[in-house]
Amino acid sequence: MSSFVVDREALKQRLSSLEYNVTQNAITEEPFTGKFNEFWENGIYSCIVCDQQLFTSKTKYDSGCGWPAFFDSLDDRKLCFKPDHKKAPRIRTEITCSRCDAHLGHLFLNELKPKTGKRYCINSAALKFSHH
Repeated sequence: MSSFVVDREALKQRLSSLEYNVTQNAITEEPFTGKFNEFWENGIYSCIVCDQQLFTSKTKYDSGCGWPAFFDSLDDRKLCFKPDHKKAPRIRTEITCSRCDAHLGHLFLNELKPKTGKRYCINSAALKFSHH
């Protein structure tokens, strides 16, 4: 984790309530409601909190899960992977931003569709998009 400091009060002013709760309180947005779920333009997806570039549209695919899904990241060193016991007894893998620790979503392994076997299931509210 870098020395990036998150000013939570400033974030509350800058982000919507949903964006704040997803990134800071690890809330999951409702499926099929996020702005990037059915969004297919070419570009880069970055962390909404710190602007770190995380995913590209080239690895985005329609998993049918209701959230933006990617089969690879730009660089896994930009992500942190932590056990998530909230859905016990099933243990999921939480994904957070390595720079600011914002909650992004979850990683699922052994998926059949993507060629990597990985599904990075990411909340739209944790992302911002920019064209190439």
